[in-house]
Amino acid sequence: MSKMPAGLPPLSVPRAGEGKRGKSGHLAYLLRQAAGAVRLRMERAFADLQITTAQFVVMTMLDAYPHGSGADLARLALLTPQTIHGITSNLLRAGLIDRAPSTAHGRIQTLALTRAGQKLLAECKARVACLEQSLTADLTSQEEETIRKWLVRLTLPDVE
Repeated sequence: MSKMPAGLPPLSVPRAGEGKRGKSGHLAYLLRQAAGAVRLRMERAFADLQITTAQFVVMTMLDAYPHGSGADLARLALLTPQTIHGITSNLLRAGLIDRAPSTAHGRIQTLALTRAGQKLLAECKARVACLEQSLTADLTSQEEETIRKWLVRLTLPDVE
Protein backbone atom coordinates (compact mmCIF):
# COMPACT_ATOMS: atom_id res chain seq x y z
CA MET A 1 0.00 0.00 0.00
CA SER A 2 1.44 3.38 -0.94
CA LYS A 3 1.23 6.26 1.47
CA MET A 4 0.80 9.90 0.62
CA PRO A 5 3.83 12.03 1.44
CA ALA A 6 3.44 13.82 4.75
CA GLY A 7 2.14 17.35 4.54
CA LEU A 8 0.27 17.01 1.23
CA PRO A 9 -3.46 17.67 1.34
CA PRO A 10 -5.74 14.98 -0.12
CA LEU A 11 -6.57 15.40 -3.79
CA SER A 12 -9.74 17.34 -4.42
CA VAL A 13 -11.36 15.86 -7.54
CA PRO A 14 -13.34 18.48 -9.44
CA ARG A 15 -16.90 17.76 -10.49
CA ALA A 16 -17.75 17.46 -14.19
CA GLY A 17 -17.74 20.93 -15.70
CA GLU A 18 -15.06 22.26 -13.35
CA GLY A 19 -11.33 22.74 -13.85
CA LYS A 20 -9.84 20.47 -16.50
CA ARG A 21 -13.19 18.65 -16.54
CA GLY A 22 -14.74 21.89 -17.83
CA LYS A 23 -14.16 24.39 -20.63
CA SER A 24 -10.41 24.52 -20.03
CA GLY A 25 -10.02 20.74 -20.38
CA HIS A 26 -8.53 18.92 -23.35
CA LEU A 27 -11.15 18.45 -26.03
CA ALA A 28 -10.46 14.71 -26.37
CA TYR A 29 -10.99 14.26 -22.62
CA LEU A 30 -14.21 16.29 -22.73
CA LEU A 31 -15.51 14.07 -25.56
CA ARG A 32 -14.66 10.95 -23.55
CA GLN A 33 -16.30 12.42 -20.45
CA ALA A 34 -19.46 13.27 -22.42
CA ALA A 35 -19.57 9.83 -24.05
CA GLY A 36 -19.24 8.20 -20.64
CA ALA A 37 -22.05 10.32 -19.22
CA VAL A 38 -24.36 9.48 -22.12
CA ARG A 39 -23.51 5.79 -21.87
CA LEU A 40 -24.34 5.80 -18.16
CA ARG A 41 -27.70 7.45 -18.89
CA MET A 42 -28.42 4.81 -21.54
CA GLU A 43 -27.47 1.99 -19.17
CA ARG A 44 -29.87 3.38 -16.59
CA ALA A 45 -32.61 3.76 -19.22
CA PHE A 46 -32.16 0.12 -20.29
CA ALA A 47 -31.65 -1.42 -16.83
CA ASP A 48 -35.12 -2.96 -16.56
CA LEU A 49 -34.93 -4.27 -20.13
CA GLN A 50 -31.86 -6.41 -19.41
CA ILE A 51 -29.95 -4.98 -22.41
CA THR A 52 -26.57 -3.29 -22.56
CA THR A 53 -25.66 -0.24 -24.61
CA ALA A 54 -23.38 -2.40 -26.77
CA GLN A 55 -26.27 -4.81 -27.45
CA PHE A 56 -28.45 -1.82 -28.35
CA VAL A 57 -25.82 -0.58 -30.80
CA VAL A 58 -25.55 -4.00 -32.45
CA MET A 59 -29.33 -4.35 -32.69
CA THR A 60 -29.60 -0.82 -34.11
CA MET A 61 -27.02 -1.63 -36.78
CA LEU A 62 -28.79 -4.91 -37.63
CA ASP A 63 -32.05 -3.01 -37.95
CA ALA A 64 -30.46 -0.44 -40.26
CA TYR A 65 -28.32 -2.96 -42.19
CA PRO A 66 -30.06 -6.36 -41.97
CA HIS A 67 -28.31 -9.64 -42.71
CA GLY A 68 -24.83 -8.36 -41.95
CA SER A 69 -22.05 -10.65 -40.83
CA GLY A 70 -20.19 -10.43 -37.55
CA ALA A 71 -17.36 -8.67 -39.38
CA ASP A 72 -19.82 -6.17 -40.85
CA LEU A 73 -21.24 -5.50 -37.39
CA ALA A 74 -17.77 -5.01 -35.93
CA ARG A 75 -17.06 -2.28 -38.49
CA LEU A 76 -20.47 -0.64 -38.08
CA ALA A 77 -20.48 -0.71 -34.28
CA LEU A 78 -16.78 0.21 -33.93
CA LEU A 79 -16.14 -2.92 -31.87
CA THR A 80 -13.69 -5.78 -32.21
CA PRO A 81 -14.80 -9.04 -33.85
CA GLN A 82 -14.25 -10.78 -30.49
CA THR A 83 -16.55 -8.32 -28.73
CA ILE A 84 -19.18 -8.70 -31.46
CA HIS A 85 -19.00 -12.48 -31.09
CA GLY A 86 -19.76 -12.21 -27.37
CA ILE A 87 -22.60 -9.75 -27.90
CA THR A 88 -24.21 -11.71 -30.73
CA SER A 89 -23.89 -14.97 -28.79
CA ASN A 90 -25.87 -13.41 -25.94
CA LEU A 91 -28.45 -11.94 -28.33
CA LEU A 92 -28.83 -15.34 -30.05
CA ARG A 93 -29.35 -17.09 -26.68
CA ALA A 94 -31.96 -14.47 -25.75
CA GLY A 95 -33.83 -15.06 -29.02
CA LEU A 96 -33.35 -11.44 -30.12
CA ILE A 97 -31.43 -12.24 -33.31
CA ASP A 98 -31.23 -15.18 -35.73
CA ARG A 99 -28.31 -16.52 -37.72
CA ALA A 100 -28.47 -17.87 -41.28
CA PRO A 101 -25.95 -18.84 -43.96
CA SER A 102 -25.06 -16.04 -46.36
CA THR A 103 -26.48 -16.35 -49.87
CA ALA A 104 -23.24 -14.86 -51.22
CA HIS A 105 -20.77 -17.05 -49.34
CA GLY A 106 -21.63 -20.34 -47.65
CA ARG A 107 -19.11 -20.05 -44.82
CA ILE A 108 -20.33 -16.61 -43.71
CA GLN A 109 -23.21 -16.41 -41.26
CA THR A 110 -25.55 -13.42 -41.47
CA LEU A 111 -27.54 -12.02 -38.58
CA ALA A 112 -30.99 -10.45 -38.37
CA LEU A 113 -33.36 -9.30 -35.67
CA THR A 114 -36.19 -11.61 -34.63
CA ARG A 115 -39.67 -10.26 -33.89
CA ALA A 116 -38.75 -10.20 -30.20
CA GLY A 117 -35.58 -8.29 -31.09
CA GLN A 118 -37.54 -5.77 -33.15
CA LYS A 119 -40.00 -5.25 -30.31
CA LEU A 120 -37.23 -4.74 -27.73
CA LEU A 121 -35.33 -2.43 -30.07
CA ALA A 122 -38.45 -0.28 -30.56
CA GLU A 123 -38.72 0.16 -26.77
CA CYS A 124 -35.02 0.99 -26.53
CA LYS A 125 -35.27 3.52 -29.36
CA ALA A 126 -38.18 5.26 -27.62
CA ARG A 127 -36.08 5.61 -24.49
CA VAL A 128 -33.06 6.84 -26.45
CA ALA A 129 -35.27 9.39 -28.20
CA CYS A 130 -36.21 10.82 -24.79
CA LEU A 131 -32.55 10.86 -23.77
CA GLU A 132 -31.52 12.60 -26.99
CA GLN A 133 -34.30 15.14 -26.53
CA SER A 134 -32.90 15.99 -23.11
CA LEU A 135 -29.39 16.28 -24.60
CA THR A 136 -30.50 18.80 -27.22
CA ALA A 137 -33.18 20.64 -25.23
CA ASP A 138 -31.20 23.86 -24.89
CA LEU A 139 -29.76 23.84 -28.42
CA THR A 140 -31.10 25.61 -31.46
CA SER A 141 -31.64 23.43 -34.51
CA GLN A 142 -28.62 25.11 -36.12
CA GLU A 143 -26.43 24.35 -33.08
CA GLU A 144 -27.55 20.72 -33.10
CA GLU A 145 -26.84 20.43 -36.83
CA THR A 146 -23.38 21.95 -36.34
CA ILE A 147 -22.58 19.50 -33.53
CA ARG A 148 -23.83 16.54 -35.58
CA LYS A 149 -21.72 17.57 -38.58
CA TRP A 150 -18.66 18.07 -36.37
CA LEU A 151 -19.07 14.68 -34.68
CA VAL A 152 -19.42 12.95 -38.05
CA ARG A 153 -16.38 14.81 -39.37
CA LEU A 154 -14.35 13.52 -36.41
CA THR A 155 -15.01 9.96 -37.56
CA LEU A 156 -13.83 10.49 -41.14
CA PRO A 157 -10.33 9.34 -42.02
CA ASP A 158 -7.70 12.01 -42.50
CA VAL A 159 -7.09 12.56 -46.20
CA GLU A 160 -3.99 14.39 -47.31
